[in-house]
Amino acid sequence: MGQDQTKHQIEKGLHLYQSNQTEKALRVWMRVLEKSADPAGRFRVLGCLITAHAEMGRYKDMLKFAVVQIDTARELEDPDYLTESYLNLARSNEKLCEFQKTISYCKTCLNMQGTTVSLQLNGQVSLSMGNAFLGLSIFQKALECFEKALRYAHNNDDKMLECRVCCSLGNFYTQIKDYEKALFFPCKAAELVNDYGKGWSLKYRAMSQYHMAVAYRKLGRLADAMDCCEESMKIALQHGDRPLQALCLLCFADIHRSRKDVQTAFPRYDASMSIMTEIGNRLGLIQVLLGVTKCWMIQKELDKALESIEKAQELAEGLGNKLGLLKLHCLCERIYRTKEQQRELRDHVVKFHECVEEMELYCGMCGESIGEKNNQLQALPCSHFFHLK
Repeated sequence: MGQDQTKHQIEKGLHLYQSNQTEKALRVWMRVLEKSADPAGRFRVLGCLITAHAEMGRYKDMLKFAVVQIDTARELEDPDYLTESYLNLARSNEKLCEFQKTISYCKTCLNMQGTTVSLQLNGQVSLSMGNAFLGLSIFQKALECFEKALRYAHNNDDKMLECRVCCSLGNFYTQIKDYEKALFFPCKAAELVNDYGKGWSLKYRAMSQYHMAVAYRKLGRLADAMDCCEESMKIALQHGDRPLQALCLLCFADIHRSRKDVQTAFPRYDASMSIMTEIGNRLGLIQVLLGVTKCWMIQKELDKALESIEKAQELAEGLGNKLGLLKLHCLCERIYRTKEQQRELRDHVVKFHECVEEMELYCGMCGESIGEKNNQLQALPCSHFFHLK
């Protein structure tokens, strides 16, 4: 297959993919990969396969194609191709919750300064690195990366990147419990989609709606949360976006739990857990198990709650997700206080404070811990944050 034919087949695949005929598109691209002798064409088709598998939640396949793409980039001996393939490797590892590897590949990208293309990719590299630091609950470094990514987006007038960074910032502020900012950023992302997103993939709209739903739920605006989550789920189902379906199911379950409707919440948690397990989103699984634990606690089934905590703890320790561990110690503390088991209670109080110290979640002004309840926060230029009050 020559250069022109390769190009034509890649375009044909893209057309099929954009009209939701994903499996047909994959077949076309796989044929190009088998038959094309053009390395640049092979590189591009691998990029298409990586993106498609990412959106379907087939992260192990995504990683497999990213590794092949690196070999193709080396064949091409072009630093821009190499940077792009290392970014894809970083993003594959980020999706599989291998956060240390993600950070390491992102650093490789930043050290490989090629030409203008590499410089344009730096924003995406910073975003991926920020997501990885957030997965490890290293908040200051996560914020630094997100702000850097935002600067790249503004400097290159890259509205798509800005939209993605706003969604990540929404997630960031949800975790440290500044719910006003957690809502502000995805609303900003939704504005960008409305103003500039005519030709964009619908996933940008779905993503911003999902993050708005999470913030609305945290603020107790459950009807608004439900509306946004339904909108997001509709797009996720149309596009076969498994990762987003799992997150929406988790959000629906959380909304029902907030309404104390545990019977409706449980099947949603189960459905979310099954997709999260299938795609390998271990960070998502921790969130599901936290929700399930809280449901058992509402029903006063404390031993079942402890079983869920044990599973979640194993995952959180494996990932190095300190915030997950902190939340689990907090729940254990409540359970053992109810059970009047003093030794276990003291043990979890100590571990809880160790987590707070490790994550440096203290306000530099008032000395109180950050992230215990909804509080407006202000970040300094050095990315340290303190209570606005």
